[in-house]
Amino acid sequence: MGSRIETFVVHLARAKGRREQVEKLLVGSPFQGRILDAVDGSKIPAEQRASDISETPLFEPAYPFTLNAGEYGCFQSHRVAWQAIVDEELDAALILEDDVALTGDFAAAVALAVEQISTFGYVQFQVRTVDESNVVMRSEGTAIVQPCVTPLRTSAQLVSRGAAQSLLEMTTQIDRPVDTFLQAHWHTALRLACVVPSGVEDRTRETGGSTISSRRSIWSKIKREFLRNRYRRAVQRLS
Repeated sequence: MGSRIETFVVHLARAKGRREQVEKLLVGSPFQGRILDAVDGSKIPAEQRASDISETPLFEPAYPFTLNAGEYGCFQSHRVAWQAIVDEELDAALILEDDVALTGDFAAAVALAVEQISTFGYVQFQVRTVDESNVVMRSEGTAIVQPCVTPLRTSAQLVSRGAAQSLLEMTTQIDRPVDTFLQAHWHTALRLACVVPSGVEDRTRETGGSTISSRRSIWSKIKREFLRNRYRRAVQRLS
């Protein structure tokens, strides 16, 4: 494994404040890298979004929110990356979003991920602390873990061709954000692994802020938090 691995840096053209970080990621990647143009959800016709987003829940638990244009675009951007893996017959791809930075731990993390990608199919490099209670293997100071609840975020990941093909087939229609979809191993039959330490850090604030989030009223935030907590409890039960 590892003879044909490339790096895709998912970059939204209008996020000009992130271009310098994109170049750093391409230079720092251990694989041949290129920019993958992110899908700008705000520029996709409403009719197309309506066709791609299911009006009814596709699986349990039902996602309690409507996808906004940024979330839709993010999901479709990852589908573009999965499609490129399949079309180009890569063994795998390191998919990086353009708001992360690589640290000194990354070389060991990616080496272990490459070694194990044929086993797990999808290995996350999280920018948040990961529960290490379920360590499935360890190599010196680096470990592969599978938390009970798959962590959210798609900041950085190594994805095999088999996993990409399977994910594409399951997402011709979507009903929730891509990271929330990936949590649902009871639906996808793909239990994501994480490598820790990941060697990846979040740089969202330093590169201009989120391109997905939107402003909401205080009441809307309270209601959303209640629904989010209820959804999380359902995910925990199913996990």
